[in-house]
Amino acid sequence: MAKKIDYLIALINEFGRKYGLSDKESYLYLQKYGAIAIYEDCYEYLHTQSFDCAAEELAIYCKRQGGNIA
Repeated sequence: MAKKIDYLIALINEFGRKYGLSDKESYLYLQKYGAIAIYEDCYEYLHTQSFDCAAEELAIYCKRQGGNIA
């Protein structure tokens, strides 16, 4: 479980870096558009990707949910 949490924190940070958001803004955006909620289901896939690719996947998911990043 600790590895999943560490990975999620790193992914939130990478998402923010990639899209020009602070860590807090990144978390709130991902939470708002459901990416945090589905993280558990997608962990096995996401952690096999680079952080850059995983951040892009989250952006695509959020966009499908009404987000405006990507």
